Amino acid sequence: MHEEIQALRANRTWTLVPFHPFMNVVGSRWVYKIKRRFDGSIERYKTRLVARGFTQQEGIDYSETFSPVIQQATVILVFSIVVSCGWKFHQLDIHNAFLNGVLDEEVYMKQPPGFVDSALPSHVCRLHKSLYGLKQAPRAWYTRLNDFLLSIGFRASNVDTSLFIFSVGTDICYLLVYVDDVLLTGSNSLLLQRFIQLLSSEFKLPDLGFVYYFLGIEVQSTSMGLMLRQHKYTFDILTRAGMLSCKPVDTPISTSKATILPDPLFSDATCFCQIVCALQYLTFTRLNIFFAVNRVCQFMHAPTDSHWAVVKRILRYLRGTASHDLHLTCSSSFALHGFTDADWAGNVKDRKSTGGYLVFFG
Repeated sequence: MHEEIQALRANRTWTLVPFHPFMNVVGSRWVYKIKRRFDGSIERYKTRLVARGFTQQEGIDYSETFSPVIQQATVILVFSIVVSCGWKFHQLDIHNAFLNGVLDEEVYMKQPPGFVDSALPSHVCRLHKSLYGLKQAPRAWYTRLNDFLLSIGFRASNVDTSLFIFSVGTDICYLLVYVDDVLLTGSNSLLLQRFIQLLSSEFKLPDLGFVYYFLGIEVQSTSMGLMLRQHKYTFDILTRAGMLSCKPVDTPISTSKATILPDPLFSDATCFCQIVCALQYLTFTRLNIFFAVNRVCQFMHAPTDSHWAVVKRILRYLRGTASHDLHLTCSSSFALHGFTDADWAGNVKDRKSTGGYLVFFG
């Protein structure tokens, strides 16, 4: 906690100002977390000062909150290019990323618990940098990183603004951003080292070397390419749903088109949403559950018992195929091949058709 406070003060995160009744002052609290490696072992203990952003008021101390994150297709595509071209990966972990975001709004916060200034106990913190918990914190951090990357020659992709591209002559570099996790790759190793030095001069970050764990994905280099797996993440979902000992099934969703009868609402809609959202991240490597997960996502606003039964079937399928991986191999061609298909009035409830597409790169 003392190290965190020292880091916040060195970063000039806030200044103490007198309290006035017109201020909307948000609270703060300490949050403790154990960060684990992909094998479940403890990497380090983390302490964060988190603002109680749920007490913020729109139009007063925040406005825009949207912040883009890297898309799934972009991650797999860049991984495929790296394998085919034989490039090197560098994983960068930016420490206290949100603390680098600059706030445009006037945000006031109570002094941290246990660290109230004895000389100014009635003062409040006027925040200049963002803190974890603030509604605009992700957006402020992304804006800061985006501005810096553009200043050193990168440009954001038109399709995915969390993918930054640098090209000069025949050399090209790709930088992927997911909040505070950064992947850097490219055709020129010297150019990569130069960008790492530039990023290190602006932000506190270690070069973790080859990527082994990213977005819950375990990455293993093989003689044929890259092996992507989410074993630990799969078992975490099964444990959370209480289905670690469930009976496996062979398919993630039933192919029958039984008539849908009136069904009572599921008793725990929060649990339904949490499990379905977790399954969305699992589709990074388990593309064979994409259709089934997309189907249950359509009912998150009002899930019923039959919808929960579909989710349980997906989990049972995952229990029996938890060891399945996604193997990316070298491709000699970068041609695009697209396939599409649709049923005819396949939805038994409203008779709408369902379409789908599949695109291969190389």
